[in-house]
Amino acid sequence: MDTFAFIIHPIDPRRDIRRKFPLLERFAADWQIKLFAPYFPPVYLSEITGITSACSGKEIKGWLIACPLMPMHFLELPKKQVYRKIIETGRLAERLGAKILGLGAFTSVVGDAGETIAQNLAVPVTTGDSYTVAVAVRSVLQAAHEMEIPVASASTAVVGATGAIGQVCAELLSQHVAELYLIGRHLDKLEALRDQLRSNGAVADLKISTEMDVLRQTQLILTVTSALHAVIHPEHLQPGSVVCDVARPRDVSAQVAAVRDDVLVIDGGMVDVPGPVDFHFNFGFPAGKAYACMAETIALALEGRFEDYTIGKHITRQRVEEITQIADKQGFRLSGFRSFERPVTQEQIECIRQNARKRFSS
Repeated sequence: MDTFAFIIHPIDPRRDIRRKFPLLERFAADWQIKLFAPYFPPVYLSEITGITSACSGKEIKGWLIACPLMPMHFLELPKKQVYRKIIETGRLAERLGAKILGLGAFTSVVGDAGETIAQNLAVPVTTGDSYTVAVAVRSVLQAAHEMEIPVASASTAVVGATGAIGQVCAELLSQHVAELYLIGRHLDKLEALRDQLRSNGAVADLKISTEMDVLRQTQLILTVTSALHAVIHPEHLQPGSVVCDVARPRDVSAQVAAVRDDVLVIDGGMVDVPGPVDFHFNFGFPAGKAYACMAETIALALEGRFEDYTIGKHITRQRVEEITQIADKQGFRLSGFRSFERPVTQEQIECIRQNARKRFSS
């Protein structure tokens, strides 16, 4: 049986660590967990069963394993120390017998985005970012349809546009929308990206900004930064807009859900996994659903493509299109919308549309 492993890590010390160690949550304070987490060994979480190819009937199994670092550690600790911990976790995957390893959340973006990790492991590695791009773009376009926003005339933004995922999302969206804001922290990188997209035949009118206030001029927003804290707040959004949040930790403030009943915020990157899958671990998703980055690892295992697939800071459109074809063939499907880990119903979408119309009319 072909196999895979996927690395996750805690985002919130209370919520995530209690899923595996409820006693630790009871007896240790947050600051203690954060202080000692870098010294914890990699953690075996569960065996994943039931994944079955829709086209061939092939069944595979995998393992969820955890790197004990939290987002702050990935950004603040020396790179060599972070690499060592991820490699140590990858060697657990090797001992389990995994034939390919997926890097989740910050393990996929730290440093050189998986290249050093791949060089130091015998098992091939993928960050899953190619399929993350595909699913994110599909999600925002589908959400636009549900919100009755004409994509061809829409003003759109990619937040975190100069990142590895953001660049390809921007390239794909630039072929569909009328106006595209590229938003990031460094003006020189934004200018280079704008010029690159223009040379690639972008249809959209391309604009760049380092300020979040320009989001008020957009209807569709795809956000994919590596920020530790929320960067999109209620005052940044116009009524009736769609925000697809691919980032973990989230880019969209929880205050948006609390006070803006006239915008649709969706969690980006969630898909249905083919077969009667059981992850045997609660990572916050309903049964049978997974992040797109995890789905890329699973799709490659189903396809028998045991190779370093998506690593490094440059993701090509061709690779995004290839993994999309593989995933579609194997039976992965875009899942229903969720917002802040709760399902979004058609009734809720209709209420958001009505509330947006009221805001505009007043």
